[in-house]
Amino acid sequence: MSDKKVWFITGAGRGMGVDIAKAALAAGYRVVATGRNTEAVAKAVGEAENLLIVKLDITSPADAEAAVKEAVGRFGTIDVLVNNAANCYLGFFEELTPKQIEGQLATNLIGPMNVTRAVLPVMRKARSGHIISISSTAGFVGYEFCSAYAASKFGLEGWMESLHFEVTPFGIKTTIVEPGFFRTKLLEPESSTYAEGFVEDYAERNAGLRPWWEGMNGKQSGDPAMLAKALITIASEEEPPLRWVAGADAIGEAERKIAEFRQQINAYRDLSASLAYEDDLEI
Repeated sequence: MSDKKVWFITGAGRGMGVDIAKAALAAGYRVVATGRNTEAVAKAVGEAENLLIVKLDITSPADAEAAVKEAVGRFGTIDVLVNNAANCYLGFFEELTPKQIEGQLATNLIGPMNVTRAVLPVMRKARSGHIISISSTAGFVGYEFCSAYAASKFGLEGWMESLHFEVTPFGIKTTIVEPGFFRTKLLEPESSTYAEGFVEDYAERNAGLRPWWEGMNGKQSGDPAMLAKALITIASEEEPPLRWVAGADAIGEAERKIAEFRQQINAYRDLSASLAYEDDLEI
């Protein structure tokens, strides 16, 4: 029997957020499903007695505060926050405009911070809670054509890992979810933006990479509904993982990254270990 925890989910109008909201409702939880367009959220998630749909643009601190206030007004608390809302800017760094870079960081990094800042007082008061942020394999591996997206997700992971130590004393747990390729809406035009600039030196690679990314839409191997159900399991554990690598492809990338990191440590181990002051240094 469910303990009726309250799940607050961002980006629940499309993509993985819809699956997470439906999975939480199916598990018997109370759900606050948020999105910029509440009609889209209602159409995607449906109707349920334990469902509250709230308008939320995560780039707006005022929206975050208002959404959390409405959620607490209806359900009394927030037990699980899922920072899911995201978008994707693709292209070579030199061809991405400063405005595009700022837009990427505003949604994927500052947005989750805005919502978490609004939720934390509720969780601190309760001395319990679980903050889950959806990252990506691009949160620990950099790829060409993904510099802006990777910057936002690397930033998300650094913030979340540090936040863990800050909020653990209050009984609040944190989890970073690192999915591989899942068949979400992330690569659809509504969520993906390509570089606006043009640098001739990148033209040949652009000709291959952009069609590849566009062609991946709808062909990703991961099932977001399966991920959502697995996330319910992860969140119900007494000690949930600090990181959850989701998908066989993500596991492969994580193992490759670990091996590469270890090789690079060992290649310069002696030089790296020789940089301290000598104890007998004469002044």
